[in-house]
Amino acid sequence: MLHEFGLGDEFLALLYRGDQLLAEAVAAAGCPHCGGPLHQANYPRKPRGGRLFEALGAFTLRRSMCCGHCRRRSLPPSLLFLGRRVYIESVVLLASFGWGATQGFEAMAVVLGIPSVTLRRWAAWWREVPTLPMWPSLRARFAPPPPDERALPASLLLRLSNDVGGPAAAVMFLAAKSLAPLTTTLRRAAGFVRVIATQLSAKELTQELSIAGHPSISYESPRH
Repeated sequence: MLHEFGLGDEFLALLYRGDQLLAEAVAAAGCPHCGGPLHQANYPRKPRGGRLFEALGAFTLRRSMCCGHCRRRSLPPSLLFLGRRVYIESVVLLASFGWGATQGFEAMAVVLGIPSVTLRRWAAWWREVPTLPMWPSLRARFAPPPPDERALPASLLLRLSNDVGGPAAAVMFLAAKSLAPLTTTLRRAAGFVRVIATQLSAKELTQELSIAGHPSISYESPRH
């Protein structure tokens, strides 16, 4: 189903490439705890996609670094994974966006192949996002008015869609970059994302995926 939005293997491969660039940027900065050298200490993930995306065999590595001196881990920001969730970020975003246009979580669970309890947990988490330390800096990137905190993530995706004026894949890519600081506890997470911004861009995404003609992000008011 992600292919309908232009979010197939090539899109996920671009996010995967972004994670590699983020890991390289974190490694170049050195250990944030003692300044020592950082070495690769990646670990496997078994991401899920429900019915939105079932073929994830090539995207099972979460980038991680380990200090050669103090041995403490540094987890780079991620475009592909949203924290510790077993579902990839694109699935979480689209599923969370879609429930506003359905009868309820049970109906969404049937359509997406994702348990309703998981969808409810995601809904609760999105309500907590405005209380997280990174939210003020993310909100400040938008000219007033910022995305409606009560309607996340739909308000974020719609705002990005209006700003970029591009297809769904470009919007989802920008959303992944915006939310990347949420995927790590590193204080300089936003800075690392800016470092790779010149290497990965929405324009490059459009060119590489040849996604002209794919649908844009649109929203249907919730049914009551």
